[in-house]
Amino acid sequence: MRLRYTLLGGFLALSAFGAQARGPLPVLDGKMSGPRSTVLVLGTPHLSEIKRPLAEPLQPVLDRLAAFKPDIITVENLSGEQCDLTARHPSVYPAEELSSYCVDTGPAKTATGLDVPAAIAEYTKTLRAWPAQPTAAQRRRLAAVFLAAGEHPSALVQWLQLPGDEQHAGDGLDAALVARLQKLSGSNNESYSIAARLAARLGLARVHTVDDHTGDNVQIDDEKAYGEAVTAAWSRASKQAKANRARQDALSQDDDMLALYRFANRPDVLRTAIENDFALAMADPSPQHYGRYYVGGWEARNLRMVANIRAAFRERPGARVLSIVGSSHKPWFDGLLGQMQGVTIADAQKALK
Repeated sequence: MRLRYTLLGGFLALSAFGAQARGPLPVLDGKMSGPRSTVLVLGTPHLSEIKRPLAEPLQPVLDRLAAFKPDIITVENLSGEQCDLTARHPSVYPAEELSSYCVDTGPAKTATGLDVPAAIAEYTKTLRAWPAQPTAAQRRRLAAVFLAAGEHPSALVQWLQLPGDEQHAGDGLDAALVARLQKLSGSNNESYSIAARLAARLGLARVHTVDDHTGDNVQIDDEKAYGEAVTAAWSRASKQAKANRARQDALSQDDDMLALYRFANRPDVLRTAIENDFALAMADPSPQHYGRYYVGGWEARNLRMVANIRAAFRERPGARVLSIVGSSHKPWFDGLLGQMQGVTIADAQKALK
């Protein structure tokens, strides 16, 4: 992938890196001090579409990911901060388009007295001084604050680290919030069933929500024509692409979740998937080139998500980062994160062996 790049302090643009406007990012880490950061991008099917319990079938996947020993885990959820931002600009981000991505923080505000900005301020301050052995009261309070901030996966991380007899109301958690956490603990959504459970198992304080829908907020005058153009592009999918989808659907019905994840992260499967999605959209012959709207929004979203991931470990040189994201994002994540200074991309196939 060719990327445009801008370097801070414009004098660098005509420096030893050359005056090219296109090409891979400069390599600046040849004499870097300290260890490299390692990022493992785990492509995932969206497990919430599977209706049977997955706690036991997912254990082998969790075991492999635990062996990677991540310091930081990121998930494909909108942050409470972004949901708060978009809610303040309904003319730009219609509420009905983001309601399925943004959780209701009203009950947590009632229980804690904190709106989203105040909750973000509190958890940020709390995490800076978070003890190695927090008390149950501290965990309950932080879980309540995370819920008020719209950071539900992180709230579950704290809840799961409480002993069973300490999983009760108090310290900002009321009965309604306890019920919400109990429901989340049984969710198949990979942000909870994999990321939050793994973070709790490893003793991490939180997970990082890195999704972003400000970049793919495409402005379309004729939504019907747009939908028809993109759907028509997808209808030209190859036999191999259709066979791969059928295979993944079949694996999703089986309890061997490790086999599902190994298949979903195979380079050839990923390549076929994006060639039969985004490449077909790029070839859309509509006069408006609607397929390119779609791909442009997709790339902007990926760029902003990757920026959020990079920010999550900017102050942790040498960190081991696990990024859990829908599998169609993985080629972009691997390619973009792999160009960051001091970053090595881990092989997902090896990690899942």
